[in-house]
Amino acid sequence: MSITPFQALACPLDGKPLSRSDSAWRCSDGHSFDIAKQGYVNLLPVQQKRSHDPGDSKAMVAARQRFLKAEYYQPIAEAVSHAVLGHAEVQKADSLPFSCLDAGCGEGYYLRQLADAATNEQPLSLTGLDISKWSVLAAAKQDAKQAPLSSWVVGSNAHLPVQTGTLDSVLCMFGFPVVSEFARVLKTGGVLLQVEAGANHLRELREIIYPTLKAERASETVVPDGFIHHGSERVSYSIALNGSDEIADLLAMTPHLYRASAEGRARAAALEMLSVTVDVRVVQWRRL
Repeated sequence: MSITPFQALACPLDGKPLSRSDSAWRCSDGHSFDIAKQGYVNLLPVQQKRSHDPGDSKAMVAARQRFLKAEYYQPIAEAVSHAVLGHAEVQKADSLPFSCLDAGCGEGYYLRQLADAATNEQPLSLTGLDISKWSVLAAAKQDAKQAPLSSWVVGSNAHLPVQTGTLDSVLCMFGFPVVSEFARVLKTGGVLLQVEAGANHLRELREIIYPTLKAERASETVVPDGFIHHGSERVSYSIALNGSDEIADLLAMTPHLYRASAEGRARAAALEMLSVTVDVRVVQWRRL
């Protein structure tokens, strides 16, 4: 595979291009952002934070690492990699590497899977961004065990520290889409790929932790401004969780941990086995 870290970062304070110089990224106005010893850079200024420590906690990140390492979401990763690399194949006449941002990258699982699936004929330029410093730290540490494959950035989807019109693809995996920012950083013809929970996603777990489930509302696909629909795929299968620790990790990596009552969480904690449905939609939007 031919993977290079993404270079077209932008200053989060003034939007000007950043250039790497030794152990820091700097813009022409003199703003400087140190690269941590683990290899990531923090481009989330305090004025863009809504809390002292935004995003997933250290415990949530650890739970997600354990769960994803067990490959329960491998079919999702394969669908995402296939879609991205298919788009890269179409674009490979361009001599530049195919650039992809995972906006809300967590601990970097999907970008690592993408890098593993790439071939030498499909050079990629990858970056992962998350508002949680714990997520980005975990991603950078895992990446550093091999040759660094990606640029890892602490930042916000609401103010992507990325130069305008520089990306071929943006991933938004169960995340918080900011379509206007995604449209800004994508090239014309670039693809936004979203993974969204389907109606039956984790239904068995939700039936345990909530008194009742809300009726599913009929949802009509709304085309984001500046995009056209480029394709959709449903990924649905069952997984068997063995042991309370695996069940606890799944719950801890979802918003349901905070939405459920104490009684609901206690019911989940009492389980030793659980068969649960994974049901997601992989939707692609092409930038006009």
